[in-house]
Amino acid sequence: MKENMVTWFELPVKDMDRAKAFYEKVFDLTIMIQDLGDVVMGWFPHVGGAAGAMGTLIKNENYTPSEQGALLYFHSENVQIELDRIEVAGGKIQQRKKMISPEHGFMALFRDTEGNRIALYSKQ
Repeated sequence: MKENMVTWFELPVKDMDRAKAFYEKVFDLTIMIQDLGDVVMGWFPHVGGAAGAMGTLIKNENYTPSEQGALLYFHSENVQIELDRIEVAGGKIQQRKKMISPEHGFMALFRDTEGNRIALYSKQ
């Protein structure tokens, strides 16, 4: 295999406007909304040629936010930057910044406004 296993993600939401506002505030970015009728997608910015998977927020009757499913890790320059914005934006911190190991960096866990369990990861 010559590619990373994960190439795409869809993060379920119940309220697209609320989720869009949360992720824009926490990560200081702009999410573009595309309404496809029965599916509404909120596109995270894509950096062409950079490592990492592309993805969207997604609202559809077949998608349910969850703390029980797969855990998505968002890359950060420093986990603490986004962690400081979580509660102000309406989310809840579940695990403060914690060192994984000196060679593997740091992580933190939070619950977004939709009820999804999400992680942050950084080298510092």
